[in-house]
Amino acid sequence: MATSIDPRSVVSPKARLGENVTVGPFAVIEDDVEIGDGTKIHSSAFIGNGARIGRNCTIHHGAVVSNVPQDLKFGNEPTTLEIGENTVVREFATLHRGTAETGKTVIGSDCLLMANVHIAHDCRVGNHCIFANVVALAGHVTVEDWVTIGGLSAVHQFTTIGAHTMIGGGFRVTKDVPPYVLAGREPLRYEGVNVIGLRRRGFSREQIESIENAYRTLYSSGLMYGEATRKIESDFPRTTEISAIITFLKNSSRGIIRI
Repeated sequence: MATSIDPRSVVSPKARLGENVTVGPFAVIEDDVEIGDGTKIHSSAFIGNGARIGRNCTIHHGAVVSNVPQDLKFGNEPTTLEIGENTVVREFATLHRGTAETGKTVIGSDCLLMANVHIAHDCRVGNHCIFANVVALAGHVTVEDWVTIGGLSAVHQFTTIGAHTMIGGGFRVTKDVPPYVLAGREPLRYEGVNVIGLRRRGFSREQIESIENAYRTLYSSGLMYGEATRKIESDFPRTTEISAIITFLKNSSRGIIRI
């Protein structure tokens, strides 16, 4: 199937569209845009300069992809908004490109960004992430792979959310959230390990128990967090999961959520 561009859309002749791309009515695609094979751009979507969209993505009605950042320091410097493959962007989501500080905003592959999601400048979102309706990420947020965030949740700038984490709906994320956990309540707190999510992704009982034991040491041993991190580092076998937890705790700049 050849690329299909509705005559009511406005597509720059400088934009680079792959094979089998579909562009719906009233969509706008600016000059410095690259769209991969098989991607669908639905009606009234806006694809701005700097957009780099991978193969087989779907951009729904009214979504805004790669608009200029809401940052007063932004000087219209050339930056990008990069999306991987097979990612779905639902209605009226707003995804802003980077600033000079990092040069780009990045969203991975196989993500689902539901209606009215906002991802601000210089964010890094991993693969297989699900953001429910009206999730909002401020600038410079990092979200690792396989993260699910419930609707109406807001994430503070420069916050990091670890892999395989699930955050409930309607919460404010103002501290770093370690990998593999469930987070909820106000202020946001550790609620346990994301056991159901880990099982669905093929984690073994032994892997999950090791993660649970590590967080029991961190949150329930009575040790200060630095001491607990050192105990995990010294007492636990250095599996992939334990290494990820230790690395996250050591690299946290905003401090982690508490119990």
